[in-house]
Amino acid sequence: MKNISPLSLAFGLVAALIALPVGSVLANLFASGGGATIAHLAATILPETVFNTLLLCLYVGSGCILLGVGAAWLTTVLDFPGRRFFEWALVLPLAAPAYVLAYVYTDVLQFAGPLQSALREAFGWRYGDYWFPEVRSLGGAALMFIAVLYPYVYLLARAAFLERGGTLLEAARTLGLGPWRAFVRVSLPLARPAVVAGATLALMETLADYGTVAYFGVPTFTTGIYRAWFSLGDRLAAAQLAATLLGFVVLLLALERLARGRARFSEAAARRPAAVGRRLTGLRAFAAILACCLPLFAGFLLPALLLLRLALLEGDAQFGTRFLTLAQNSFMLSGLTALLGVFIALLLAYGERLGGGWAARAAVRIAGLGYAVPGAVIAVGVLIPVTRLDHWLGEQWEAFSGVNPGLLLTGGVAALVYAYLVRFLGIALQTTGAGLARIRPSMDDAARSLGLGRGATLRRVHLPLLRGSLLTAGLLVFVDVMKELPATLVMRPFNFDTLATQTYMLAADERLAEASTAALAIVGVGLLPLFVLSRQIAQGRR
Repeated sequence: MKNISPLSLAFGLVAALIALPVGSVLANLFASGGGATIAHLAATILPETVFNTLLLCLYVGSGCILLGVGAAWLTTVLDFPGRRFFEWALVLPLAAPAYVLAYVYTDVLQFAGPLQSALREAFGWRYGDYWFPEVRSLGGAALMFIAVLYPYVYLLARAAFLERGGTLLEAARTLGLGPWRAFVRVSLPLARPAVVAGATLALMETLADYGTVAYFGVPTFTTGIYRAWFSLGDRLAAAQLAATLLGFVVLLLALERLARGRARFSEAAARRPAAVGRRLTGLRAFAAILACCLPLFAGFLLPALLLLRLALLEGDAQFGTRFLTLAQNSFMLSGLTALLGVFIALLLAYGERLGGGWAARAAVRIAGLGYAVPGAVIAVGVLIPVTRLDHWLGEQWEAFSGVNPGLLLTGGVAALVYAYLVRFLGIALQTTGAGLARIRPSMDDAARSLGLGRGATLRRVHLPLLRGSLLTAGLLVFVDVMKELPATLVMRPFNFDTLATQTYMLAADERLAEASTAALAIVGVGLLPLFVLSRQIAQGRR
């Protein structure tokens, strides 16, 4: 024990706390006691749940790749009017959670919505006289996910097209390959690892979603976890379903790693950025503009306009003190998690930079895995051990003072913030680590030569240079906590709601006009990091 430093102990504690929820879920995988519930679910909805989950992943992955790769190719290699605007505007759908789009499009496309009502009035149709696609379906849920998640593929594919293959594209053109054949035979194989990574991120978000599939009535693993926990009252069965969902996520990560590993040859390609190709005119330019407008319009502009219309024309009866309370709760949770997340991420990243040994490396790797775990899995994994700890603390307190303090952790926001940290610490860690990596090690050597210790070097040298990275990390965590729904629904204290839970509950009661204000606030906050990202994209070409 004498060789273990306090810093290593801190790293080990962080790693253990981050790994605890996943370990708790996996520990219940083969436990006895949930067999009756699992048998009931297996005989009723489990086969449909597995089928729906797989089919949803197939639809979403294919759609995101098609939209993301196509938009990245158009804005990177070709030139047409409005290209510079679309370069950054195509990431805006990330600001809108999929469940918000589900509520908006249901209001517009359902039987009593304005579109079908206008069709019946215009043609004199009645119910049963015409066919109209059902938005509350598995296909409708897939379209909602595609509309907001394709930017993951777009961003990574665009970066790959810009950084890898400028020289190879020019060589392909000298060999007589046209733009399409050069794309298929040169650019797409080089960008394959990036495309697979983007699609994997989109699929992990799909597996983690609850609001969209629950609102559309599509049974998936996430809805099964909630049904086992709340409807059937069996937390062990919920943990076993959560472990199965975690297996899906691990499989996705393994497939992504396999695809990336087999494509390492692309790293040897020339790194000169690809030059913008010939300028499109006429019908080709119109087709390119239309292809970029459709995902932007469907994923951001139309939902934002419809929400604004609902908020202004129909109004929100709860706008006022109630809305301010919800906003205060959301901002408090998001701000507290962001501050703690940035502090812990800085501790881990700086410790790894200083050569913290195996403890630092293990803590960084484990902390980075949290983002891959769905919120429902983390919620189940946190509640089971924390509830036991809560009861034990209450018993000890009562034995000491004679007064039962109630639930100290799960009765407040402490357990909820802990779940958020497990879920989103990886984002802060990645951003902070990238900022530290841009600081040359020679600056550390210069600081030490001037007599500065590790703490003083961090405070006087690194922190001023990391200001932008830390702000970005905190902003990303803040926005993700604002949008998080599954973990918040499960773990929020009694009579404690946020903008996300309020939006979901009002929409579930078909009170979409009242949900519009909270949904607009979530989308508005989600735009903040995208503006930062948009500036980087706009400057990236230069």
